Amino acid sequence: MAIKKNKINEATDWEEIFEYQSVKLKKLIKRVYRNSPFYREKFQQAGISPSEISTVKDLAKVPFTTKSELRNGYPLSLMAVPEEKVVRIHSSSGTTGKPIIVPYTKNDVKIWAQLMARCMEMVGVTPRDRVQVTPGYGLWTAGIGFQAGVETLGAMAIPTGPGNTEKQLEMMMDLKTTVLIGTSSYGLLLAEEINRRGIKDQIDLRLGIFGSERWSDKMRAKIEKDLEIDTFDIYGLTEIYGPGIAIDCPYHTGIHFWSDHLIFEIIDPVTGEQLEPGEQGELVITTLTKEGMPLVRYRTHDITRLWLEQCPCGSQYPMIDRVLGRTDDMIKVKGVNIYPGQIDHVLKMTPGACSEYQIILTRVNAKDSILIKVEAVEGNDLKKVADDCKKNIKNKIGIVADVEALSQGSLPRSEKKSKRVFDNRDC
Repeated sequence: MAIKKNKINEATDWEEIFEYQSVKLKKLIKRVYRNSPFYREKFQQAGISPSEISTVKDLAKVPFTTKSELRNGYPLSLMAVPEEKVVRIHSSSGTTGKPIIVPYTKNDVKIWAQLMARCMEMVGVTPRDRVQVTPGYGLWTAGIGFQAGVETLGAMAIPTGPGNTEKQLEMMMDLKTTVLIGTSSYGLLLAEEINRRGIKDQIDLRLGIFGSERWSDKMRAKIEKDLEIDTFDIYGLTEIYGPGIAIDCPYHTGIHFWSDHLIFEIIDPVTGEQLEPGEQGELVITTLTKEGMPLVRYRTHDITRLWLEQCPCGSQYPMIDRVLGRTDDMIKVKGVNIYPGQIDHVLKMTPGACSEYQIILTRVNAKDSILIKVEAVEGNDLKKVADDCKKNIKNKIGIVADVEALSQGSLPRSEKKSKRVFDNRDC
């Protein structure tokens, strides 16, 4: 039974979604077993027959796919189609070793553009919008992925690419950009620069779509207030398609993901056990329709929860929470595990604190120390903001941290992703 080709807000029965996923999953498992030497060997080593896997619960039998396996497969040993079917490759940054090379077939490129256009339709982008695309192009997935979605939807793409804030603002004013796409860090930088220059009355923005990094509610509120826009959190990974596999809607209750193309599982990051909806854990993704490099049970390391409740927007696409952090971003200090996202929550509840912060870890005589630098809203007493943050960190996270409050704008801004954790401890 095929799932309906959804338009936004068109009701689709849950059982229809699960039945559709089961049909697609069985086909996927047979396909990767037949066409992917990597998965055929993986299944054989685990003693699994493709006929055993037909539901999400059955996936628990299947070994995870990890980022290290994708790196070890450099450049194209995970390719699951003949080379003549591959029309494009993208790549991860490779900052921690060999990059991950991802091959795309013509159909992969088409589906990705459709998913990106679906994201934009969900947040209210129309063919009358002018969309400024500030992420990078080239091997990175973001720039070309967003542009393809804009063009598929029928809006006007303004492919400025990254950096050159002077040119970004010039194009934004002259072309009357209505939708801004980029990292949240760059969105904040542009918002502050627009206000510093006093050119808000020359800006026609109404929406912002930001991704590629976790960003807090406080940062979102700051960007929205300064630019007088609504903002949306878009999610994706280079290894899957790129950005565009999930996005939040105007109700901002969670991140809708495209369940007709992807299976999302939540697992215990330590035991690997599947968790029930509503339980927080690590997101694992299986691609149902990807051809060039399909992935089965890929560990993302992103921490979130799966929600099956229907969103007030009426969409039947399931949701996850906004990502809290990554398992590999976890900091262990003074015997306590900390995610940077927990600092976001502390800043949100602390009057006078801005969204920007840095975590600086040091070790002297085998003793760990943690210093958190935070910005304070202009006009607030820096000592009071620091003291309140310190108290809230102790109450909510359970550690005693040194806190230094700085004047607003003191911490560096980024045109890409903001670096927030500086671990200067000796290994």
